[in-house]
Amino acid sequence: MSRVIVVGGGLSGLSAVHTVLERGGNVLLLDKEKFLGGNSTKATSGINGAGTDTQAALGVADSKAQFIADTTKSARELARPEMIEVLCGDSAPAVHWLQSSFGLDLSLLGRLGGHSFPRTHRGKERFPGMTITYALMEAYEAVCEADPSRAVYLNKATVKRLLTDASGAVVGVAYERDGAMHEAYGPVVIATGGYGADFSADSLLAKYRPDVLHLPTTNGPHATGDGIKMATAIGADIYDPTMVQVHPTGLVDPNDPESKTKWLAAEALRGTGALLLDGDGRRFCNELGHRDYVSGEMFKGKGPFRLLLNHRCAEKIIWHCKHYCGRGLMQQAANVDELAKLMNVRRETLVQTFAEYNRVAESKNDPFGKQFFDSLPFTANDQFHVATVTPVVHYTMGGLACGPDGTVRNAAGSAINGLFAAGEVMGGVHGVNRLGGSSLLDCVVFGRVAGASATACLTSRTLTNGGGAVAADSGRQSATVEVSPADGKVRVDITWGGAAASSATSGKPAVAAAAASSSAGPAAPAAAAAAAAAAPAEPAKPAFRTDITMAEVAKHNTREDGWVVVNGDVIHVTPFLDDHPGGAKAIELYLGKDSSEEFNMLHNNQVVNKYAKDLIVGRLAKANL
Repeated sequence: MSRVIVVGGGLSGLSAVHTVLERGGNVLLLDKEKFLGGNSTKATSGINGAGTDTQAALGVADSKAQFIADTTKSARELARPEMIEVLCGDSAPAVHWLQSSFGLDLSLLGRLGGHSFPRTHRGKERFPGMTITYALMEAYEAVCEADPSRAVYLNKATVKRLLTDASGAVVGVAYERDGAMHEAYGPVVIATGGYGADFSADSLLAKYRPDVLHLPTTNGPHATGDGIKMATAIGADIYDPTMVQVHPTGLVDPNDPESKTKWLAAEALRGTGALLLDGDGRRFCNELGHRDYVSGEMFKGKGPFRLLLNHRCAEKIIWHCKHYCGRGLMQQAANVDELAKLMNVRRETLVQTFAEYNRVAESKNDPFGKQFFDSLPFTANDQFHVATVTPVVHYTMGGLACGPDGTVRNAAGSAINGLFAAGEVMGGVHGVNRLGGSSLLDCVVFGRVAGASATACLTSRTLTNGGGAVAADSGRQSATVEVSPADGKVRVDITWGGAAASSATSGKPAVAAAAASSSAGPAAPAAAAAAAAAAPAEPAKPAFRTDITMAEVAKHNTREDGWVVVNGDVIHVTPFLDDHPGGAKAIELYLGKDSSEEFNMLHNNQVVNKYAKDLIVGRLAKANL
């Protein structure tokens, strides 16, 4: 057992791999997608934390106890105190870890629904989910490149099943990559996310919540409950599988209103003071109520429903507004007259709604129970951002039965040796309803917890007796560990299908430097050579050009032949569309166009050269720059 295996490359998996590395372990990360990130990159409101340095700097007198109380209230009858204690108690250390270890800006705070204090942290630029996840992703990729003996990442590696020994302990995984099956051995952390896009033949949504199958989803197509299905196949239990969060503000694309996948309007927008209005232009709920409550009021009310920001709201969260407008999901109005036309409601109704809301905010006596008001007043001569919104399947609170140490439990409540979980795949953390801002927090907190527990399991298995020799044999691989109590030295001899490697260290266990080659097995080099020989020759790449005009780019505007301009680079995006982590549609909006402004809202300037360098066909001519 030479390393920890983490399945899933979103924020929870990335938090786990970094924790394993920090604790001296080696790690293999497997992800079925071409790129890491998962749904974590889509998170738009921020990460919760109580008692953080940011809160102290801004004079917010929050506490762990109050965060626990808010989370318990949201979880209701399904609250599990031991899980909530870890989630909330470790929240400040999680935020500080992101700031100190990865240099992240989390200097802004927002108040989301159900929170007694502003505690949802984000930075000044870009979406927090993308920013946080990408920082951990880059850091892990750097370790993989610098020291592949310690860290390996395999993409397009679909884990099919968990491997167990005679006692039922999990000893590894079987995964498919490049059309062949492989095995890897070690304690396993499942970080595969939820089942919010599970419309498969064995759909968990169909089994537990068929009533939401007709709703659109904010989840990527990868969110199909893989980890839950694999773990339950070996006896894992599940908690709260019927608890599926329906978020009230999925953004409706006017050009594709029936799309099954929708972009989320961050709850942080309502945190700045935005209003929710019904089809007549009237308020119908407490905008900062729990998500299930707001969605429930929408189901009972009259649509279409609109999310409305005045200029004060928009200024506080302008990056989001610019992004939604760039995608065609949000519109701007110069005054209430334009707004009434966009919404197809009476101007007088909007003016009355604003006046009533201003009075309610001043009196603090809202008939819908709202207690916190911001960005006042709403006036007829203001400027507005408005979007049509609809309830969407967003998050699954149900998942694997886990303990506060990240161990996966069986039906008897006992931990399954060698199996851990982190992130949305876990059940029992949020109960009936998850608070906004706690998904990224869940990923980081329990990613760190699971990573630490899995590393401890790895060490325990390797050094079961504390001295002498311990052997592990997994067929192709075998390991012998010798510990000398006299001088504290450890010698590890590992055989990988006939090839032996050894290392020694003083005072702590060492792991052989063979993780990269082992994951594909001893036949990998020969198989790779044979595949290369059989593959057809690649067509010659066109010469790099520096004279491309926007007029020429505009002609390449189809999915089958699409060009997009990013910061002067002309990119042939067609081969990349289906692999894009944000979905093909995000790119298709800009086929034949310059997407630089929108691109720079979400990514740093290294992304193209890092992930799509081979797709650059040239540069715009100087006259077009």
